[in-house]
Amino acid sequence: MFLKCRRTSFSWECNYLVVTYSLAELYPLLCCFFSPSTLTAHSQTLTPSWTQPAPPRRSSCTRPPWRSSNTEYNMNSVSKELELPGAFILGAAAVPSRIVGMNAELMPLVLTEKEGQPTVNSSYFSSINPADGQCLQKKYSDHFSDCHFGLLGNLFACEGKPGKVIEVRAKKRTGNQSLVTALRTTLEGCYPDKSLALGGTFVIQKGKAKIHIMPREFSVCPLNTNDDVNKWLQHFEVSAPLICQSVLVSRDPGLDLRVEHTHCFSHHGEGGHYYIDTTPDSVEYVGYFLPAEFVYRIDRPKETHGVGRD
Repeated sequence: MFLKCRRTSFSWECNYLVVTYSLAELYPLLCCFFSPSTLTAHSQTLTPSWTQPAPPRRSSCTRPPWRSSNTEYNMNSVSKELELPGAFILGAAAVPSRIVGMNAELMPLVLTEKEGQPTVNSSYFSSINPADGQCLQKKYSDHFSDCHFGLLGNLFACEGKPGKVIEVRAKKRTGNQSLVTALRTTLEGCYPDKSLALGGTFVIQKGKAKIHIMPREFSVCPLNTNDDVNKWLQHFEVSAPLICQSVLVSRDPGLDLRVEHTHCFSHHGEGGHYYIDTTPDSVEYVGYFLPAEFVYRIDRPKETHGVGRD
């Protein structure tokens, strides 16, 4: 899924301090300052930059999603498909395992190419350190020269120019939802008949958070339930400051979307897929978001499921 926003100036702007955050407290934050129009949804097929034919099925107990696990996409190609060459892209995705040689969480930060402008890839990725089983975060461009991603991606593309944004400041979680889920469900509650989307970044300034990182190798047995997926993933508690990149849609506009996805990285070597803070009494957030004008569903699969979308 890609969210796209061309605008560099917005009619809505918010500087709002939320002392504690829950659904009720975030409701006026967005309802008072957000005057959205309907999100334009697109579903289209993009030729993968690389794909490997599925091997023959050898038994009934192994049926990995071959198209997903063996297909890669180039962010330069995608930005052109979105009619936004030179786009700045951030969000949450997986590394191209063929290139990296393993599974890993990808935190894309890419300025895509256009005439007179080369690609700038400042992405990070996190994997399981085989030496100690802990988080191992690296800068992608220190090891690889491409700007591909694999498996899946929930990404926000914009022109990358200065402009007005929605600023969210929050501390002390009072409910059981993450900051991202609270934002999304607030939008859904305010506008139940619309699909609205935000993309952006937030920093966990104080506290700790729960994350996961995929194992380096794909599961040899099928992951048929959320419990199967959670047992396969490796979970960690990581410390602030954490830089998070988030994409969310208030309501699926009929494209079979993952409605929220957030990855985080840091400058102290920790990062991965963000769930929620684990220190509700002391956590502090500051975030900056932009409403999207378009949502693109690239290569929607013919077969779908609801597993692993939390």
